[in-house]
Amino acid sequence: MNDVLPTIRLKNAWRSNHPWIFQKLVEKPAARPKPGTIVDIVGVDGVWIGRGFYNGHSRIALRILETDPDVAVDAAWFAAKIAEAVRLRREVLRLDETANAWRVVHSEGDGLSGLVVDRYDDLIVVEYFSAGMFRHREWIHAALREQFPGCRFHGFADEHVQKQESFDFRETAGTEAALITENGIRFRADPAGAHKTGFFADQRDNREWLSHRCTGKRVLDLCCNTGGFGVYAAVRGASEVVGIDIDSDVLEIARGNAKLNGLSREAMPRFVQADIFPWLRDAANAGDRYDMVILDPAKMTRDREQVIPALKKYLDMNKLALGVVKPGGLLATFSCTGLVSEEQFLDMLRRAAFYAGRTVQVLKISGAGADHPFMAHVQESRYLKAVFCRVLD
Repeated sequence: MNDVLPTIRLKNAWRSNHPWIFQKLVEKPAARPKPGTIVDIVGVDGVWIGRGFYNGHSRIALRILETDPDVAVDAAWFAAKIAEAVRLRREVLRLDETANAWRVVHSEGDGLSGLVVDRYDDLIVVEYFSAGMFRHREWIHAALREQFPGCRFHGFADEHVQKQESFDFRETAGTEAALITENGIRFRADPAGAHKTGFFADQRDNREWLSHRCTGKRVLDLCCNTGGFGVYAAVRGASEVVGIDIDSDVLEIARGNAKLNGLSREAMPRFVQADIFPWLRDAANAGDRYDMVILDPAKMTRDREQVIPALKKYLDMNKLALGVVKPGGLLATFSCTGLVSEEQFLDMLRRAAFYAGRTVQVLKISGAGADHPFMAHVQESRYLKAVFCRVLD
């Protein structure tokens, strides 16, 4: 290391390999570096621990990136990390054989805490979860251009992240959508016109598995967003597909996605703007039943204090969804709320089945695709829970 970095000292002994160190464990430096500055981290005894981002405004004061004292965290470091992340997807997972849309960088799962990158053909969507990643975005863009020559960029950061991490960033404006192919099915990924990245690649394997059980079936896709599950079901021969979402904008994208796949008029999914709670109550009262029901709601909470209310909402919607599944039919239910554990989610499903008076047989438990890896010692990167079950009676 030729450049002398600011040094941040811990208050207490540190016996963890987790990349996050919280504010209460860190001594306030006399001269506080700007949020996202790269610093050296030393223990209470002065022994060097690692190198990473410092943010005196964030609850997560330090994000450790490197634990080798001889390795600089610089543009070359970012280039090597991102190259390794791409190599995993292309050479080990061989994702290019099935899709031109996949997660390139999954934050802590790829050793890049606070950075998420998704690839949609030539469009690279970069989401910043830390001031450090935002501060060093030019290095990140340069590294991504090496891996995806001629690519376009769309960048964004949620408002709550910007507030917590103390940086200001306006979402990239005017980004044109990308046309992608996943398991032979076409979609329009539109980060400027839909929620988050414009398309959720994390459900790729779950969409594929479920779609092969749709032929000749009535399928209900709840919280359908841009139509991922519903379009798969229609392409794979479902007799009828109904998609429900409260957001009219994403439903327009969903209708466009269905048209991209050359479906006949009879095979086209029917997308309906509605709140799923009254819609499901009305459907149940009318005796409307489906062979397959998919329930994939948006994240319920980012606040640990709100986990119990979130589980109550999951309980209510799953109970209602179970009420419109035919005996012997399938329910695929999902949670992308990272603060809700798999154990909590399964317990919620048990209670929902009890209150709905249905017997549920769990067939398969899954999560995000392998391009969303998580480190064994950093469970925070594991967020998606997927439960596929049969409703027996």
